[in-house]
Amino acid sequence: MTTSAILQLRIELLHIEPLIWRRLQIPGDYTFWDLHVAIQSAFGWNDTHLHEFRPVGQRDGHPRRGLPLDDFDDNPPLPDWEHRVADVLTRDNPRLEYEYDFGDGWLHLVTLEEVLPAAPGKKYPRCTAGERSAPPDDCGGPGGYESLLEVLADPGDPDHASSHAWAASQKGIRGKFDPEAFDEQRVKFANPLPRPKRLFAHLASRR
Repeated sequence: MTTSAILQLRIELLHIEPLIWRRLQIPGDYTFWDLHVAIQSAFGWNDTHLHEFRPVGQRDGHPRRGLPLDDFDDNPPLPDWEHRVADVLTRDNPRLEYEYDFGDGWLHLVTLEEVLPAAPGKKYPRCTAGERSAPPDDCGGPGGYESLLEVLADPGDPDHASSHAWAASQKGIRGKFDPEAFDEQRVKFANPLPRPKRLFAHLASRR
């Protein structure tokens, strides 16, 4: 695969109904770190927790790719900024899992849909489709999000107003949090470069 190729991916957030999903188009030379940052942007996550890419259904499977913090576990994942997505996600192996926040356990299925030529004049990554807002960070995983939605839908609940304000603040929006809202045109992709530099500086300071 040439580095000018574009990978079209469908990313589904599992264990939530109705389905929350995004379609992303990323450059063929993207690393797993780059993809992680793109997913964070497309779903509106805050990137404040650990993450990992791994084979489907293999929580302890190998190889895993993520943040290899030396005090995280005895078998840290491979550095995801050193490995290209296109070398792993192929037509013969079109699916991976991506987990964000091991406490809340936001599990995503990443599926390679197509390999496309880059379109003239288009900038990548791009989000071309999707449905529904992703849950706010730190709401307690799928079960906690279900409970939050019940509160948000009930104006008579004593926590209704404060929960809307909290959810909106977590998503960086004004007004009430709308779980059904999503507009791919409003997705702004973060620069994937700054955080690894901060991580390296932090690890170096501990040695």
